[in-house]
Amino acid sequence: MKFRHAIVAVALLLAAASGHATPAPDAPPVILIQNATILTVTKGTIERGSILIKDGKIAEVGPSVKAPQGATVIDAAGQFVMPGIIDCHSHIAIEGGVNEASVSVSSIANTLEVLDSDDIDIYRDLAGGVTAANILHGSANAIGGQTVVIKLRWGQPAAKLPFEGALPGIKFALGENPKRSNFSIPGQPKRYPATRMGVEETIRGAFSEARDYKNSWDAYNKKVAAGDKSALPPRRDLRLEPLVEVLEGKRYVHAHCYREDEILMLLRVAKEFGFKVRTLQHVLEGYKVADELAADGVGASTFSDWWAYKVEAYEAIPYNTAIMTRRGVVVSINSDDAEEATHLNQEAAKMIRYGGLTREEALKLVTINPAIQLGIDKRVGSIEVGKDADLVIYNHDPLSAYAVVQKTLVDGRVLFDRDKDIAGRAALDQEKKDLLAKEKKAEKKPDEKKPDDAKKPDEKPKRPANAVSRDSGLDEIVMPDGGAQ
Repeated sequence: MKFRHAIVAVALLLAAASGHATPAPDAPPVILIQNATILTVTKGTIERGSILIKDGKIAEVGPSVKAPQGATVIDAAGQFVMPGIIDCHSHIAIEGGVNEASVSVSSIANTLEVLDSDDIDIYRDLAGGVTAANILHGSANAIGGQTVVIKLRWGQPAAKLPFEGALPGIKFALGENPKRSNFSIPGQPKRYPATRMGVEETIRGAFSEARDYKNSWDAYNKKVAAGDKSALPPRRDLRLEPLVEVLEGKRYVHAHCYREDEILMLLRVAKEFGFKVRTLQHVLEGYKVADELAADGVGASTFSDWWAYKVEAYEAIPYNTAIMTRRGVVVSINSDDAEEATHLNQEAAKMIRYGGLTREEALKLVTINPAIQLGIDKRVGSIEVGKDADLVIYNHDPLSAYAVVQKTLVDGRVLFDRDKDIAGRAALDQEKKDLLAKEKKAEKKPDEKKPDDAKKPDEKPKRPANAVSRDSGLDEIVMPDGGAQ
């Protein structure tokens, strides 16, 4: 009974937390942000500038933009406006676990199908200035599940989260995580692969199958086009179809990796099968092979200064981002963590200290660069006329440790407003107290029992001799003859 009440209470508390959200209207409002320092990222800085937003798009940007009649005016005097932050490696907004770890090739799994629009991390990341994120499968598999780019449209249903027109991806993983040599389940055999060379051959074997599968469909389609009515289509293989999309350039590869040897291995395999690696995720030894990455046009989405947290990360350095940038690699700073995403602006700022990047280069690490990596740079990543009005307003320079988000806009709608958030906290706290009090009161009520159910205080229910305890961990039913059903 207590467990059931707890579940109800949690559900109600989550509903209360959702009180931050206001369902977006059918048409976004006309908004003028004025008197701000505008960091366009690609077109320089505009002092005391204004941004006019219409139909969810940036309509005008400049020092003297006038508000049309009926427009909502946001006076951002003394404040800074920059493009919404884009997180190229996120695991928020996923219902349940992010790994389908039962097999080493789980390309059939799809994060799109388990998006959770009620995840409070969406709102929290909006409070940190994030407006779009690449939602990835976990790294337990050499070839993991399919990925999806979303906009953080808090208050909207899951179907409204995907970024329209963004190319889907698939998660690869190299090294310790997919080989799982340090992970086992008692009583169960180890899963292949268990070595780095096994990871390589798993990827190669899967793409060999995918190439043959593609050729069989190409041959069939050719026969149909020639008028052959007797041609039989190949049997569909849902595991191989995402890999065929990779071969055809219709799906991006985002690969978890650390060490230089495994990075070069994946680039060789990709070249062998004729596909491109879109981004290397984490890529902590990218500085060792920066020239190779630049030559292949591979993006790098990395941490700012995480190192030595496991054996693969021992040779990571905080200068990794700057070195790759100087060698011509498109680099972004990612979170991999919901809390880390709330201050990606500060993670980017660290690269000014570690490697001497300019302020403009640092801002690109969390705006236009991840947009390029995800193929959405024509719509987001910089403040330009015609682009989506995904914007963040800070009270200080975004690269300052004192910068705090004041408002975050997605598609021209204010989805986070710090003043409103603070003003509404007292009501949420009271609602939480009321719910907890209601739960406590419900627990004090004795459960109603039928007369036949009444037992003496010292009487215990009899238990069949062949019964299995729920605490035993066994889920089979033991039959009288010793067999199992």
